[in-house]
Amino acid sequence: MSLFKARDWWSAILGEGEEFDQGCLCIGDVDNSGSGYDKVVVGSYMGMLRIFAPHATKPGEQKGADAQLLEVQLRDPVIQVDVGKFVSCSELLHLAVLHPRKLSVYAVSGTSGNVEHGDQYQLRLIYEHNLQRTACNMTYGPFGGVTGHHFICIQSMDGMLMFFEQESYAFGRFLPGFLLPGPLCYCARTDAFITVSSTRQVECYRYEALAVATDADTLQDSEQQSKSSGKRLSAEWTLVLGEQALDICVPSASPMASSIYVLGERNLFCLRDSGQIRFMKKLEYNPSCFLPYASVSEGTTNLLVGNHNNMVLVYQDTTLKWAAQLSCVPVAVRIANFPDLKGLVVTLSSEGHLQCSYMGTDPSFFTVPKVDAREVNYDEVDAEMRALHKVIREATKKQDIIPKAEAEEDITVTAVVSSELDDDSQAHVPELNGLAVPSVKVKVKISSHSTVQSPKMSVCVQPPLAVTQDQFVLDSLGSGSQQVVTFSAFLNGQYTPADLTGDIAVSFSSPTELNPAGVPRVAQCKFVLPLRLVCCPTSPSKNAKYKITVDTNKPPVNLNEVFPEFVEKAEDKEGNALAFQFIAGSRVTVLASKTSQRYRIQSESFEDIWLVAKELVQRFDRHFAKLGVKDFRNTFSGPIPLSEYFERVDHHFELRVNAQKYQDLLSERAVQFRAIQRRLLTRFKDKTPAPLQNLDTLMEGTYRQGWEESVDAAVSHLLRTCLSRSPKDQAVSLGTTQLSMLKDTSRLKKHIMLLCDRIGKGGRLSLSSEANVPTPVMMPAACETIPEPIAEQEEEDPALQQEATAKFIKKKQPSKKVKSKTESSKEKKEKDSGKEGKKDSKEPAKEKESKKDSTKDSKESSKESSKESSKESKKEKKESSKDKEAAVEPGKEKTKVSKKASVKVKEKKKESEAGDG
Repeated sequence: MSLFKARDWWSAILGEGEEFDQGCLCIGDVDNSGSGYDKVVVGSYMGMLRIFAPHATKPGEQKGADAQLLEVQLRDPVIQVDVGKFVSCSELLHLAVLHPRKLSVYAVSGTSGNVEHGDQYQLRLIYEHNLQRTACNMTYGPFGGVTGHHFICIQSMDGMLMFFEQESYAFGRFLPGFLLPGPLCYCARTDAFITVSSTRQVECYRYEALAVATDADTLQDSEQQSKSSGKRLSAEWTLVLGEQALDICVPSASPMASSIYVLGERNLFCLRDSGQIRFMKKLEYNPSCFLPYASVSEGTTNLLVGNHNNMVLVYQDTTLKWAAQLSCVPVAVRIANFPDLKGLVVTLSSEGHLQCSYMGTDPSFFTVPKVDAREVNYDEVDAEMRALHKVIREATKKQDIIPKAEAEEDITVTAVVSSELDDDSQAHVPELNGLAVPSVKVKVKISSHSTVQSPKMSVCVQPPLAVTQDQFVLDSLGSGSQQVVTFSAFLNGQYTPADLTGDIAVSFSSPTELNPAGVPRVAQCKFVLPLRLVCCPTSPSKNAKYKITVDTNKPPVNLNEVFPEFVEKAEDKEGNALAFQFIAGSRVTVLASKTSQRYRIQSESFEDIWLVAKELVQRFDRHFAKLGVKDFRNTFSGPIPLSEYFERVDHHFELRVNAQKYQDLLSERAVQFRAIQRRLLTRFKDKTPAPLQNLDTLMEGTYRQGWEESVDAAVSHLLRTCLSRSPKDQAVSLGTTQLSMLKDTSRLKKHIMLLCDRIGKGGRLSLSSEANVPTPVMMPAACETIPEPIAEQEEEDPALQQEATAKFIKKKQPSKKVKSKTESSKEKKEKDSGKEGKKDSKEPAKEKESKKDSTKDSKESSKESSKESSKESKKEKKESSKDKEAAVEPGKEKTKVSKKASVKVKEKKKESEAGDG
């Protein structure tokens, strides 16, 4: 804590419940009074714009009573305010106000009053620009070396720099490699813009380079920019900071020739205009704002730095000169000149505490209050101590190890799904595929244990399921009151839902002593709709295209007992067969084996099997739990049905391709319509018919990304990070490439196969090195290892290319001696041919380690190479017979693979020699 406090010269509290940030404060002679004194302009996120002319208060005068010149409520939140020459044909100062979707330029004028109330000030709109993108911040200056005027540059949330030459929009450019917006500043000395990207590096872009780059309105993709005729935008220089920046400032009247100041989270940087570091100051606190300004000492610059300890510190370059305590945490700091005093420090907090102060020398001492000197009665002290010890012992006996949670929640939400379907269906479509669409009633009871205000209930179900009403506005509830809400759920689409679970959320406000308006709270509840809602009983089928088998460790049960609501059309009274006809799908049959402990689920539609399989496993668990069986298990011993799964993926992708072709046809027609529109607009001029005004909006349409791109990106990320071969191969940086439609599904299927294989081998979804240690996993006997095919080099990540060089995953590497034999025989054949030159080959990591051992065995391998060629045919016959034995005995497959490692290497050598020939 500082010994000295900042001397409060003038202060004001701006509103209640408003929020302010770094760009909400600016200083300048906004009303063009010509006196040379500054006014304070403050904007808030609530849309309030205020202008102050602070002055010293006289004894007995109310503080800040007549200092406020203007207060206006704007329609939109104020992100940033600046004062500059923003109007053409005028050298007066104007006020620029940045909103999320609009830039407004105002003129502030004052009129002398004839009465004691003083002068009157007005805010007049000069012009405004409606923004097509959400704004983040802005900067201004004489872009391109213009004199007497200021242009404005706005940075959007998606990385676009929009340039405005006063009343007209100039151009827009996208920053390369953009992810999140950072601080932005303009340097007039070099005519360049400085920002800090999400990669934590300072980037400088020349205005000339931005002006001649490819137009951002039409080309947003970096690949499209490289193919276009315009120049690709690149930074003039970059500098890695290693931390996120809070603010950037370029002093306009700095005695140093060129200085760019960057305030980081833990360091203060001073850079030259070329991007080189002039000096760096490590901060021992969390800064909140800063301001460089001219120093009285030649060749130095002073800096004001505010921090989260309610302090403002004064530095001369890297030397701390002064520290003063403030009453709040500043988010913006400026220096202003007022009639009574010059060089005052103006600070603004996030809660709206505006303060003008100066660095005083009055120390703040804490005086310890005097203690009344009285004699101590030791008998009373002993009695009080014994009483306190008794309370402590009683509390220790009753205290639990785990602290108790709150006894009751403010609201309890319970949902009960009716066991019977509605007599009168509430479905929007009464029939689908010739079957009636039923509905089921859900009753929700909301019990309040305390007073709650303005409760609202939302209901969400998985599509294509729907409800009769998904939003409810409830009355305020008192303590101990209840309210019941009912609605019906039904099927509303031509496909089967993936889940029958629904969610209910009740949002409300719970008033407290400190906040009578109420603290926002949410209570949630889940409910499960019956399977009978989406399917009906039917006769079972004997054969089907798709089949899966579920193994259990208990004797087969009667399916009629597990699915009692589907017994009405069950032909098998013993409960060995049961069928479900989905209303928007196909028929699914469940067969129970009489001799084994297996159940078969079969259907003509692969995706319809999922819902029945999930329901079957859940009902088995509940059935055996009621019987008191604790060791019941469900297993799936067959191979992963990837081929059937990929068949549905290809079908879905084919539908998307057809939709894309239709979209392209519409785009061609849109070009023709726009040409007609331009002709009609030139004919009608200002009297444009209403249908033509919305033609662009009607014709514009972009094809949204579907399921394939998102899954491919997610699976690729897992294969590069937590499911990589080793912790060393884990990719640290994340790709920022925009998703685009795949050419085909081959790469997606390769990635899914790799994902399943690595998870089956013990891979875990964690980035820690201990979590990725392979653990033995019991694979089913019929589940074979999935090969990792070679990926396409122009589309795959290098980390995936390196590990996919082999055609199959080897469980054991061959011995060093066998490798040396294969290398020596290959070298002998290359010397005899004499036709081909030297070929570079990439050796595996283990082969590089065994180079020294291979040189010792080179003589021995050259003698044995001639013998190997004559015995290859005999060995191939032996291998074929051994492979047949391995197929008969699947349990011994792992040991046989490890013994025949040398034979596989010879096969691989033979294939490589044939490829070279």
